[in-house]
Amino acid sequence: MSMDISRDSIERYLKSIFGGGASLSSIRKMGETIPTTGDVKGFGYGSPLLIEYLLDGRKEFLVLSTMRVQHGFGHDHFSDRAQVMLWQHSAFNKLPRHVRSIDVGYFTPSGDMRSCGDAQEFFLVMERIEGKEYFFDLERVKESGATDLDRIRAAALADYLAEIHSVKHSCPPLYRRKIRDTIGHGEGIMGILDDYPDAPEFLERGELCEIEKRCVEWRWRLRSMTHRLCQVHGDFHPWNVMFREGSDFSVLDRSRGEWGEAADDLSAMSMNYIFYSVQKEMRLAGGLRELFEIFFDRYLERTGDEEVLDVIAPFFAFRAVVVASPTWYPLLSHDVRRVLFNFLENVLDDDSFDYRNVNKYLT
Repeated sequence: MSMDISRDSIERYLKSIFGGGASLSSIRKMGETIPTTGDVKGFGYGSPLLIEYLLDGRKEFLVLSTMRVQHGFGHDHFSDRAQVMLWQHSAFNKLPRHVRSIDVGYFTPSGDMRSCGDAQEFFLVMERIEGKEYFFDLERVKESGATDLDRIRAAALADYLAEIHSVKHSCPPLYRRKIRDTIGHGEGIMGILDDYPDAPEFLERGELCEIEKRCVEWRWRLRSMTHRLCQVHGDFHPWNVMFREGSDFSVLDRSRGEWGEAADDLSAMSMNYIFYSVQKEMRLAGGLRELFEIFFDRYLERTGDEEVLDVIAPFFAFRAVVVASPTWYPLLSHDVRRVLFNFLENVLDDDSFDYRNVNKYLT
């Protein structure tokens, strides 16, 4: 990928950083001896530029560096590369004898350069959405059973996933990263388990270590399934879905990249039907079981993706360690947590998830 950068945009940037006494003298690619006299055409990400400028009459130099846009090595997304640049700006100047970072910034679509070097925290401004989070429905169904509207909504959620998952992408490193991050990322299984007590009362000694080992085995089992890469939400749970009238809803807080494994979204929602039912019944029963099966039946009918049942285990493991977490759900009984871990471990032991016989995984 490349872009054009005008001399005027570089000079405006220099003045925004150093004041009106800064003026651009020349630009050249690192390693070249002849400077560019005009605009920079076809500037490639990952190709540094040497900028010569005058500051109050003194000759100064800067190196303009970017990251090459590529898939793999954790640099797949714009946010990954921004993270690296922000960290480098923060860290370079703290290490003795390290080359200094002067600023960190970003390019606009038109090639202008903007500084964010004095940023402490970033923020996001979003539109306001009317509605009520879906978890309120699940709390009601847990106590009083499912209505026709609940059945319609479960089907609508499955239809939505079928629609977004129909958008496929061919990029093996992104799929492998999704599997790796689900297990090893700070927001994944290992990161969540790091927050658990050293010896949870509801688990046997060494049980968490064994779970991690089994998840790593699943990573290698799924590593070659790169044909499954598709558009995902990434955190499709009941707190991130807001319903209005009927089956009209919006989703919130898309996470962890545009592309991933369909099983991630499918498990994120369906784990909560199990979670709410186990809190009352210690099994999947009643209206929540009905909604669970409608959700799976509808999704499989719409997609024909029976293979998802063969890959969903580590994603269920991820969602189970979240809902069983003493930090996120401190009021759960030890018995409920134990049943959730039974589910997690038994699903990891099965070659294909039997969604019509969930209760066999809970004991």
